[in-house]
Amino acid sequence: MKAVGYRSPGPIERTDALIDVVVPLPNPGPHDLRVRIRAVSVNPVDVKVRARSEPGAGDTKILGWDAAGVVDAVGADVTLFKPGDEVFYAGDLGRPGTNSEFHLVDERLVGIKPRTLTFEEAAAMPLTTLTAWELLFDRLNIPYGRKGHGDTLLVINGAGGVGSILIQLAARLTGLRVIATASRPETISWVKRLGAHHVVNHRNPLDRELEAIGIPQVRYVAALSATHHHLGAIKALIAPQGHVAVIDDPVSLDIVPFKQKAITFSWELMFTRSMFMTPDMSEQGHILNEVSALLDAKVLMSTLSETLMPIEAATLKKAHARVESGTAFGKLVVAGFATESDAR
Repeated sequence: MKAVGYRSPGPIERTDALIDVVVPLPNPGPHDLRVRIRAVSVNPVDVKVRARSEPGAGDTKILGWDAAGVVDAVGADVTLFKPGDEVFYAGDLGRPGTNSEFHLVDERLVGIKPRTLTFEEAAAMPLTTLTAWELLFDRLNIPYGRKGHGDTLLVINGAGGVGSILIQLAARLTGLRVIATASRPETISWVKRLGAHHVVNHRNPLDRELEAIGIPQVRYVAALSATHHHLGAIKALIAPQGHVAVIDDPVSLDIVPFKQKAITFSWELMFTRSMFMTPDMSEQGHILNEVSALLDAKVLMSTLSETLMPIEAATLKKAHARVESGTAFGKLVVAGFATESDAR
C-alpha cells in the first residue's frame, strides 16, 4: 500500500523530509480496525516528530494522528464496528501513523464519523477535540452541560486547532465567558465566529489586554502555546485559587511564584490514555461519539479551514510548512490518494 514517511529527521525544506513509500498491508490485531484512509489532518505533533524523532535503522516512520475513513477489516475481538462503517479518530502515538492508504487503530479510540460532515471536515476534528475536551472537562473539571457557570476562561492561541474547538465547547456547553487571543484580522474574525465573547491580542502583555476590556482577572486559563512567554502575565491575571491547563512543550516552567495564589496547574496530553493503556482508554471513543452527535446537531462546527490534495509526500510537505509557519488557523486537512494501489 502507499504511504508517506521519512527515514531521518530534519527540516521540511530538505528534499527527503517526507517521501512516498510502499509498505505491506497491515493485518489487524484482536482489537484493531483496519481503516481505508480518506482524509488526514496535520497537527503540530506531526512536525515535531518529523523534525526530532529518529526512526529505527533502515525503517521508515509514517506520520499522521488524525484520520477519517471507512473500516475495511476488523480483528477477532472487535465488537464496536464492522466493515463499511465510516469512522474518525486520532490514533496512538506509538503506532505507525495515518498517512497511508490503510491504517490500524484500536477500536476503543474510534468514533463514528458525523454523518453530516464530509471526510475532510471530520478528519479535522479528533486530536484537537479530544485535547480540548479532556482539558476542559477532565483537567479544569468544568461540569459538562451546566450553563450559567459564571466564570471566565482565557484561551491563549484561540485560532489554533485546539483553541478553535475549545472555544466552541466552553461557550456552547458550559456557559463560561470565553476570552480568546488572536492578533490578525482573519484570526480575530475566526474566533468570534466560533463563539468567543471577547478577543485580546497575544502580541501584547495579556494582563494589560484584559485590563483594557474591564476583566482584570479570570478563573481559568488554557495555555495552548508560548506558555513560557506568557507566564508572567498569567500570574498577574489568574484569580486566586484559579486553574491553568497547559498543552505545549516549554523547556522549563517555573510555577513556584503561583503558590501565593494557590493556583492549580494541569498538563493535558490526549495520547496519555493510549500510551499507557489506561483502564479508561475507551473514554476517547465515547468522547468522539458524543462530539459526532453534537456536530450532526449543529451545536459544534468543524474547524476545517483548508484542504490540500492528494495524500502524497509533496502535498504533505506543503502542509507541514504551513503548520510550521505559524500562519495557519483552524485545521489543515489533506485528502485522497491520487490513485489507489492494489493493496491486496
